[in-house]
Amino acid sequence: MRLTHLGHACLLVEIGGERILLDPGSFTPGFEGLRDLSAVVVTHQHADHLDQQRLPILLHHNPDARVLADPGSAQVISGLGLDAEVRSGTTRVGAVTLTPVGETHALIHDEIPRIPNVGVVLRAVGEASLYHPGDSLDGDPGDVDVVAFPLSAPWQASREMTGFLRRLNPSQAVPIHDALLSAEGRRLYLSQADSLGGADTVIHDLAARGAVELAPQ
Repeated sequence: MRLTHLGHACLLVEIGGERILLDPGSFTPGFEGLRDLSAVVVTHQHADHLDQQRLPILLHHNPDARVLADPGSAQVISGLGLDAEVRSGTTRVGAVTLTPVGETHALIHDEIPRIPNVGVVLRAVGEASLYHPGDSLDGDPGDVDVVAFPLSAPWQASREMTGFLRRLNPSQAVPIHDALLSAEGRRLYLSQADSLGGADTVIHDLAARGAVELAPQ
């Protein structure tokens, strides 16, 4: 599996001969320039995961890409005049299986209504598997090789981030959801993830590194 962290929560996953884009949001620069995508996956409708202005541009240049979304995002995307499939069960994109995980966004505040949030596990035979949780830490992805974990969010304390890593304890983890952090803050959260997270977890910081090959461990 080749993984590119394009910024914030957006990942380009090259797996099983497919190119799958996860959570193209407003904090991620340049994703609309991608080509030859097999699918676009959206975990929830918040703008930092679903950019309504640039998604139509992306799909115009990737007319064969399937759009797979949670129920709330599917309604938003339909309102843009675009087709979206609701991820209600395991889906196949070529040789890749996409399994939904969870149903609801983490609580931000009691006065802010909670919305659907459906994470995703990507698997292909002989390659590393990946879990992207969207904005929720309570999902159970099962046994996966790589976990994308939010570094910082209005709905998350650092102890919850490290607790998430401890609970899943994957062999590898990749930080995402980091656009609100300064450089100093990012280093602090990464240090906490490394020292207080999963006992068996190796953290790969992919920011600004381009495509990186990750193998099962």
